[in-house]
Order: sequence, then structure tokens, then C-alpha cells
Amino acid sequence: MTRFDEVKATFWGEGLYGVQAPLTDVAVEDAERQLGVRLPSSLLEILRLQNGGLVASDWDAFPTGVPTSWSESHVPLDGMMGIGRREDQLSLLDTPYLVEEWGLPSPLALLSGDGHCWIALDYRLCGRQGEPSVTWFDTDWNTELTLAADFKTFIEGLTSAATFDAD
Repeated sequence: MTRFDEVKATFWGEGLYGVQAPLTDVAVEDAERQLGVRLPSSLLEILRLQNGGLVASDWDAFPTGVPTSWSESHVPLDGMMGIGRREDQLSLLDTPYLVEEWGLPSPLALLSGDGHCWIALDYRLCGRQGEPSVTWFDTDWNTELTLAADFKTFIEGLTSAATFDAD
């Protein structure tokens, strides 16, 4: 079993917060059309298991080599957005509005965040049909940090926030 398969198998936490309706091919095509990008197949693999929601505590942090506004050593991934229009729940489809609202660069597809900090698929270097990197954006500090070269590598790098000392 690969590291990606290991994380994928136990990626989602419990509860319905943030969960969209089960992902369909039509929903993926519609999302890619609305966002104007090709979503990574590794992301779609995870969203086909559960379409957004809380991330299991084993995988709720990504280590960083530099301090961020969040922590000296990592950034959080408490939840990940799915694709859909469930009322009162953010989704990847909200990316255009949120990018404008928070003054983020484009093209992105937002995966997780609260307004002040975001984790996003970053298409600026690869183009809209390429394999995006995963980037941390901090709107308060006006900084960004590339976390991983692609989504699969990002998933393989996840760990538990509990493994970090309180920093």
C-alpha cells in the first residue's frame, strides 16, 4: 500500500459538517467548467470517498520548514471542501467569490481555510490544465508558502497536529 493509499483510506473524520452530496462525474465536469481548471485526479479520488468534510486527526496538519502565522512548524487542515451547493457550507465552487473577497491571486481552487488563511491548489505556474502545486496563503501577513509540488505529495505529507509541540 502506498503512502497516498494509506492516508486516503482513513482521511475523513467523523461528522457531517462540510460534507456535500456524493460526487458525480457531472458535478466534477461542472466544477471544472465553473472554476476554469482541471482538478487533480488524486483530489477527486479522495472526494469520491466523501465529498468534503472534517479531516481525521491523523492527517490534520502539514509540516512546514518555516514559521507561519498559524505555527512555528505546521499549517492546519481541519477540513477540506468538497464540490457542491449545500446550504451554509463552503465548497470549491465558492472559490471565485472567496478569491475576490480575500484578495487572493488567481487561478486557484481553494481546499481549506477561514478567510485569514487558505490552503489552495495553485495553478499560476502550471496553467489551468496542469498539475497544480498546493500553497498556503495568509491574508493577514500577506504571505504565501508552497507546501507541495502537487496534491498527491501534499496528501502524502500530512500528519497529526498532535505530533507537534504546542508552538
